[in-house]
Amino acid sequence: MKRAILSASAALALAALGGCSPAPIGKAAGKQTEAPSGWTRPPVIQRVMRATTGLIVTGLAEPGARVVLRGASGDAHAAVADERGRFEIRMGAPAEHLILRPETQIGQDAAPSPDRLLLVDGGRGPIAILRAGGATRRLDAAPALGAIDGDGRQYIASGRTVPGTRALPVSTGETSTTVAPAADGAWTLMLPSSRAQPIRIGARSFVWPDESPRSGDDLVVEREADGWSIAWVGPEGARQWTWLPTGPTL
Repeated sequence: MKRAILSASAALALAALGGCSPAPIGKAAGKQTEAPSGWTRPPVIQRVMRATTGLIVTGLAEPGARVVLRGASGDAHAAVADERGRFEIRMGAPAEHLILRPETQIGQDAAPSPDRLLLVDGGRGPIAILRAGGATRRLDAAPALGAIDGDGRQYIASGRTVPGTRALPVSTGETSTTVAPAADGAWTLMLPSSRAQPIRIGARSFVWPDESPRSGDDLVVEREADGWSIAWVGPEGARQWTWLPTGPTL
């Protein structure tokens, strides 16, 4: 592994989370402006919606910036953010699993995002924002446990509960604790061991799978343990693993 998820810890450690038609790729549509600070911020994807003709990806970027979603095979989808920084990219629904890298372009400058947009089963399965070294952010309806992320050494659980929840009980193995979710219900928790074992969030238990060796492909998606097991490659070739549970949502 080239990058660890978090520093090692023998006990549970808490970390609260704060959790237009495409323009042709060869041309820039609309006036583009420079970021006032002199640097370009990567885009933030907020929602992915299903439409009759495919998917609509919306989010925020620098006003007037060109936002591009790039696939490993070279495919790309783009749009230009409006004066408020809002962008909307329309794309056809992929036939299978797909991972896309968001990028902001302003003039000759480009700012690739550390995030990856994951579309499982062409957007019919989980939709999530993956981040190497950080917690996954689910964009689809998900259980209280949204994801477990790992790099072979350290693992972090994350999810969302009812907004306004002040204390969420969590137990794994023989260790129990409570997390304090953010105002929107988002929470993260570093797991005390890299060995897969049942984890209980509130009243529901989840049995997550061991991270098994994966092929060298940039993206490997498999159904596993009442969820989806994702092996993927982050920035600088860092190998990552994510498990996305399915089942009843809030």
